[in-house]
Amino acid sequence: MLITSLTNQKIKKYLKLKVKKYRDLEHMFLIEGDHLVKEALKENLLVDLLVLDGTNVDYDFPYTYVTENIMKKLSEMESIPKVIGVLKYLNEKDIKGNKVLLLDDIQDPGNLGTIIRSSLAFGVSDIVLNTNSVDIYNSKVIRSSQGMIFKINILRRELKSVINDLKNKDYEILGTSVIKGSDVRLIKPLKFALIMGNEGQGVKQELLDLCDKNLYINMNKNCESLNVGVATSILLYELNR
Repeated sequence: MLITSLTNQKIKKYLKLKVKKYRDLEHMFLIEGDHLVKEALKENLLVDLLVLDGTNVDYDFPYTYVTENIMKKLSEMESIPKVIGVLKYLNEKDIKGNKVLLLDDIQDPGNLGTIIRSSLAFGVSDIVLNTNSVDIYNSKVIRSSQGMIFKINILRRELKSVINDLKNKDYEILGTSVIKGSDVRLIKPLKFALIMGNEGQGVKQELLDLCDKNLYINMNKNCESLNVGVATSILLYELNR
């Protein structure tokens, strides 16, 4: 089957998914490109698949061909993808792992995507974003996560209540601040929740006040700070050693 018209009801519905308001309404989002589609297939997450007319594919999943014009309208990439997948919102599960990451007002989608990849690489089971953080279904988040977003439990919650709940479950709450901080290389917690903050403001003081310990990364004094994606990756690597 080939869809040729932008007024097709399915295409009109999917075009709206480029806007967060409609994603939230439909509880669906788009992914672009062969790699992301294959990662979604591994996790049985696809609900629909669109393929550029004339492209040969070998997916164990039913798909519909669409014209180049339709693919261009659906895509947010500079080059037109060969495939676009449609997924339902990911299920949120209870926090059960011993390594949890809490994100306070992360705004940059590229940073969040990097953080998701590093979290999976270094053993984090659950990521909790507060309500003011960037939308996890932002197309740049999805792309920069390289599909790792499909393999980790991500929740959106009010962080204060989450921290208090984790404290009651014997998690060590770790903040990120050089003030009265400990060198992360010297810390080996078995069960922890690490808080990372906003790109410009860091972790809110009200959350730092709930921490059992603050960590810092020992680095050249001429370097004032690190990108939050890089800093998170380093801290999680050290905590995973």
